[in-house]
Amino acid sequence: MTAPKILMVLTSHDQLGTTKKKTGFWLEEFAAPYYVLKDAGARITLASPKGGQPPLDPKSDAADAQTDATRRFKADTDAQQALASTVLLGEIDADEYDAVFYPGGHGPLWDLAESEDSRRLIEAFASSNRPIGAVCHAPAVFKHTRGAGGEPLVSGRRVTGFTNTEEEAVGLTEVVPFLVEDMLKANGGLYERGGDWSPFVLVDGNLVTGQNPASSEKAASELLKLI
Repeated sequence: MTAPKILMVLTSHDQLGTTKKKTGFWLEEFAAPYYVLKDAGARITLASPKGGQPPLDPKSDAADAQTDATRRFKADTDAQQALASTVLLGEIDADEYDAVFYPGGHGPLWDLAESEDSRRLIEAFASSNRPIGAVCHAPAVFKHTRGAGGEPLVSGRRVTGFTNTEEEAVGLTEVVPFLVEDMLKANGGLYERGGDWSPFVLVDGNLVTGQNPASSEKAASELLKLI
């Protein structure tokens, strides 16, 4: 079997609403899946709406947020270079990839959730039954995606994502444009959750969702099993 080609899509959005604070992607949610996929021999392409270096949520770079995967990334100049030169999302041809994975962080709530390029990409993967993964806030990308019959892509499917209580715990319930849990339910998703901050991953057909940063490694492992 040839090495699978996997697309990882990161946010380009760096403003946390009107707070004047920075946001972006969450480091562990990129690093942990990146190495799960890379160590399995996958060829990984990184993309983002604006291309180039995606913004890192500064809180995910704090000392208490570090993991083995983030420490490995900080010592990996090749991975750092790949991240600094993401491809423009609008230039991606979905047909070239075997699976797509979206790391979270709050940034996707603003840009990827509303991105037509992202919506078309996900719908192309869904229509050909190729694996789609998203973790933590990244299930925000399913806000406008539709299935073949025109219904929301997550309708009737078991899904998870960052919980309302986790959002409340980080004090951003009133800052974010929408709550991931509420949106998934409103779109007909069969939303499930584990304990706050505990690993929790669901697989429904070709769709893999993880609840929070602790779920990112397992989500990538489940994605690999579907390829």
